[in-house]
Amino acid sequence: MDTAGLIAVTRELRRELRSGALDGPAAVRGFALVRELAGRALGMRPFEVQLIGGWVMLQGGIAEMQTGEGKTLAATLPACVAALAGIPVHIVTVNDYLVGRDAAAMGPLYRALGLSVGAVTADLDLAQRQAAYGCDICYCSNKQLTFDYLRDRLVRARQGDALRLRLGDLLGAGAARRALRLRGLCFAIIDEADSVLVDEARTPLIIARGHDTTAAALCYTQALELAAALEPGCDFLVRHAAREVELTAAGRARVAVLAADLGGLWVGRGQREDLVSQALSARELFIRDTHYLVSEGKVQIVDEYTGRLMPDRSWERGLHQLIETKEGCAITPVNETQARISYQRFFRRYLRLAGMTGTAREVAAELWSIYGLRVVTIPTNRPLRRTLGPPRVYADATAKWEAIAARVADVTALARPVLIGTRSVAASERLSEVLAAAGLAHRLLNARQDADEALIVAAAGDPARVTVATNMAGRGTDIPLARGVADLGGLHVIVSEYHEARRIDRQLMGRCARQGDPGSAEYLVALDDELAAQGYPRRLLSLYLALLRSRAGPDGRLPRWLGVPWLRLAQRIAERRHARMRRQLLRLDEQLGDLLAFSGKPD
Repeated sequence: MDTAGLIAVTRELRRELRSGALDGPAAVRGFALVRELAGRALGMRPFEVQLIGGWVMLQGGIAEMQTGEGKTLAATLPACVAALAGIPVHIVTVNDYLVGRDAAAMGPLYRALGLSVGAVTADLDLAQRQAAYGCDICYCSNKQLTFDYLRDRLVRARQGDALRLRLGDLLGAGAARRALRLRGLCFAIIDEADSVLVDEARTPLIIARGHDTTAAALCYTQALELAAALEPGCDFLVRHAAREVELTAAGRARVAVLAADLGGLWVGRGQREDLVSQALSARELFIRDTHYLVSEGKVQIVDEYTGRLMPDRSWERGLHQLIETKEGCAITPVNETQARISYQRFFRRYLRLAGMTGTAREVAAELWSIYGLRVVTIPTNRPLRRTLGPPRVYADATAKWEAIAARVADVTALARPVLIGTRSVAASERLSEVLAAAGLAHRLLNARQDADEALIVAAAGDPARVTVATNMAGRGTDIPLARGVADLGGLHVIVSEYHEARRIDRQLMGRCARQGDPGSAEYLVALDDELAAQGYPRRLLSLYLALLRSRAGPDGRLPRWLGVPWLRLAQRIAERRHARMRRQLLRLDEQLGDLLAFSGKPD
């Protein structure tokens, strides 16, 4: 057909979809139409596996598609069909960069169908956000979307309930409606669904209002001084696995004695112990260059799942201000919660919900029980050519970094590119120092270089290129291979630490061997990596490390059967702990919602 013929077909299909279901013949013809127009407008015709993934999403499931199989294009199929049926669609991804990239890349297809497309990023004002959300299809990040929803709830709390808004519209007084950003939660397609719905679901999203900190600044300094005077093991216990600090009975008594002459907030026992507990958390649990960076005199949180900075986020209950005091930074205002919600509660409010990711089977049961989402594994378009090497376990981090440097030298001697994944900024910079000392040229990608992410990742597939990266190189980014690299064996990925979820390890390995290209991956890890330190009691960890290190070879390497089960068990412990934290957050969020609803306040 020519363009005029396709426009006529689109018009007829729109009528059928608006009066029918999204699982019938009209939806099938819609997929065929989108596939044809994608070939004409984008030069990309969806493969059959992308059609399968798109159909799974249209029916309200999660399509598990291997990294590099074209999830961005697959999502256009259900999005277009739903939008033609008159359903507003939100395509949710993990950061503003991907929002802008995907909206721009897929825009010609939507416009060919007569559909409007918008993108919501952090720099938009109210009018621009309303225009973007008002489009047939809107790309947005999970954080921007959820916070806009909370802001709309605050507007509705100030200006009245839904009935009053509708009456205002009928009477021509639409000021309240014009202040809202969203027009409802109809259909969401979530990219990297396991990251959004599982990994980031351990922390509620909160909108808060700042208060003056002048009077509290002295208290933060005093709290840190009191915390420094306490003895670990006697006055307080640190549970690294649960990220908790608990004052003992002796510790509470000692705090009361030390604070006896301070007056003010230190008079009340509850406030006194809470302040000291938070100060202990700031000292013992939150580590610079791992959990946060100090940049331009400010404490900025590092997202532990992506390695990216979150400059608009802060810890609550004075913890952020205590860390600022610890680092000698200017203290930001203390925040008072105005609205909060968890991802579990928010995304369950959509009328239709779907998702896609490369790693979901490990949490399939949780996705079904919490969200009612069924995970369907989609086959690859071409046979997978990824080679996995045997894990190598070393007695300590020093031996591990030296082994990684030697391995990088061997692989780059063949002109193959290497990507090395680390868990923290500090670890990436430590490895960078080791590689530099060995005379190995490389590029470093972490939260300090996030502005150059696209350029660094785009070049990571060049011959003999070495890239050291935190998890930010593992989500939503493609590493294209330069000409001739596939013939050399493709990209080689080194995982330098087991992560707190097997899915994140698989996501990092998915950087290589994409779309039928060759590639290889391997683990080079150490017994004293952070995962083991958090997963086991300190005394047990020390005894086991001492026992195993006696079995290490001259290069510090251990037999695989001794080290791998130890680290894998720590990983399973972390997975179960995080699942328990998510369940607890959901229960707390639901209880809080019920209480606030009973009191007549917005939840």
